[in-house]
Amino acid sequence: MADLDFLFSETGPLAESIAGFRPRRQQCELAQSVQQAIENQGILVAEAGTGTGKTYAYLVPALTSGGKVIISTGTKTLQDQLFQRDIPTVRQALSVPVTIALLKGRANYVCHYHLEKAAMDGRFMSRDDIRHLQTIRSFLNTTSTGDKSSCGGVPENAPIWSHVTSTKENCLGADCPYHKECFVMQARREAMAADVVVVNHHLFFADVWLRDEGAGELLPACNTVIFDEAHQLPEVASLFFGDNLSSGQLLELARDSRAEALTEAKDFPALPVACGKLEKAVKDFRLAFEQDNVRLPKHALADNVPFNQALTDLAAALIDLLNLLEIQAERGEGLKNCHERAMALNDLLHAWQVGAAETPSETEGEQKNSAAIPSVLWVDVFSHAFQLNSTPLDVAEVFRKQINIQKRAWIFTSATLAVNGDFKHYCYELGLFDAETGCWDSPFDYKSQALLYVPKHMPEPNSREFTAAVVNEAWPALKASEGRAFLLFTSLRAMREAHELVKARLAEEGLDYPLLLQGEGSRTELLERFRASEHAILVASQTFWEGIDVKGDALQLVVIDKLPFAPPDDPVLSARVDQINKAGRNAFIEYQLPRAAITLKQGAGRLIRDERDTGVLIICDTRLVDKPYGKRIWQSLPPMLKTRDGSVVPRFFTQIAHRRTAANPTEPIAPTEIPAP
Repeated sequence: MADLDFLFSETGPLAESIAGFRPRRQQCELAQSVQQAIENQGILVAEAGTGTGKTYAYLVPALTSGGKVIISTGTKTLQDQLFQRDIPTVRQALSVPVTIALLKGRANYVCHYHLEKAAMDGRFMSRDDIRHLQTIRSFLNTTSTGDKSSCGGVPENAPIWSHVTSTKENCLGADCPYHKECFVMQARREAMAADVVVVNHHLFFADVWLRDEGAGELLPACNTVIFDEAHQLPEVASLFFGDNLSSGQLLELARDSRAEALTEAKDFPALPVACGKLEKAVKDFRLAFEQDNVRLPKHALADNVPFNQALTDLAAALIDLLNLLEIQAERGEGLKNCHERAMALNDLLHAWQVGAAETPSETEGEQKNSAAIPSVLWVDVFSHAFQLNSTPLDVAEVFRKQINIQKRAWIFTSATLAVNGDFKHYCYELGLFDAETGCWDSPFDYKSQALLYVPKHMPEPNSREFTAAVVNEAWPALKASEGRAFLLFTSLRAMREAHELVKARLAEEGLDYPLLLQGEGSRTELLERFRASEHAILVASQTFWEGIDVKGDALQLVVIDKLPFAPPDDPVLSARVDQINKAGRNAFIEYQLPRAAITLKQGAGRLIRDERDTGVLIICDTRLVDKPYGKRIWQSLPPMLKTRDGSVVPRFFTQIAHRRTAANPTEPIAPTEIPAP
């Protein structure tokens, strides 16, 4: 067992090797709890506040444990950071001879077969596609990993990627002529042999837990599983343990079937015709919905004649294509693969039509959904696409069964897992009833670094005037901070309205602050522009509530419009609330309130990312103070100075400026505390 007190001490190898490293009590205590969980093969749920250093706190005991470790993160960006920077840094500091591997989903790796197929087909929508294809072919001659994130000159969201990468459905597996050169299989072989494997949550569930083509051997072989950004797991688990069928899957099936038919069944013209009919049925089904970006429960569509007719037509078109593929399947591996995909998609569509969960095979059933878990059937409607979903109302039982398959250590860590120090909500969602829990507060001095302002007089959060009132309250702070702000909203509608209002205010007062809007570029691009601009204002929705790290003077103000309660008409939320209430419990207190508190903590956490950061957090929802439940939420927030006096905000920014330039910082201001509800 490693001597963690020494490793994390002022004279230890971390301090000697890592610039800027300083011992933190919270970090060492968290590391000791992680080490104990690894030794005991136990379950640890750990909340570590911003600045605790939780990454090193779990990496040090993990790398010195001597066993195989899987680390799962919330995003591919965090994956790359762990693999390229954090793990090598700790490994070098500790001089431990561990091998590491990075494993992403197959859509992140160039597929030799589909690349050549796309080049031969030559059917592209734009000149960019042609140019990007040539860039990717050149990239293939120099890359050792095939990871598309390393392919410069081709944006990660470029349409060409769907033509030159594989999916689980269209991968030919061992029958592929490029099987030996496959980057996906290469990454999986490296992961099998490595001591530490870095994955993301979606891959962990979809690829590893499901034992997709041998990748699942990673899980039984490991001694420890560590989930970073573990607050995302309940949502990801719900997606995984449910089923979904998207318009994209159906259109890809039609596209691939047509391409294979032109290669392997040129004398069978009925097949391309059936592909065209399926494509038309998919588009007609989307047109059956008049609204964009809505979520609708299936039961609400029972009397919708256009919807029901479009669903019937879609099912008929898929069956027709399936029957024709069955006739031609033996003429080539590509057609055989399309036939298998068509059968799987038809099973999903039929199960959704009749209102029952898909019946799993015996083996997969034990892995995925052996119990009859109540599910909600719903439709996600996008601007040009749709997805049919079956989502379980409770994943705790099946999640717990997976943990019990084999004894190993399970570590769940994030900056936001508890509500005022209470982990009941999180543990209940995942069935972690016997887990050890621990909460380590941030070492930051929030009372001297940050101010929380809740306005006294605001319209009702659901009123039409609310967003305009948010901008009015934020405007003096925006001027005092000279931009340098995130304005975070709980809906896209409010985000767009606020953007127009701020744009008009800037023009009226002749202020040349760069104004950025979510959607005008990728998240990475917007953050780069924000950091590069001295006085930028970013208006965004919940995409920017977490996973964003802007340190220093670039960000000094965070404005949040409302408490982030999920929309009451969300089909999954509504069904879960009904289920909890029917059981005689209080869904608002047990489910909705804790989820809102955890999400708000994520948004509030964007402000102070470093011990030298300073700034103001404005939450414009007076329910935080006026409602009895509000106390539970604001007590979960970092212990900032609190005020309801708007005049304190510009004074606080003045104080910040003085303290930044003064040789001897003055005493911090002491605004009136928010009264307890």
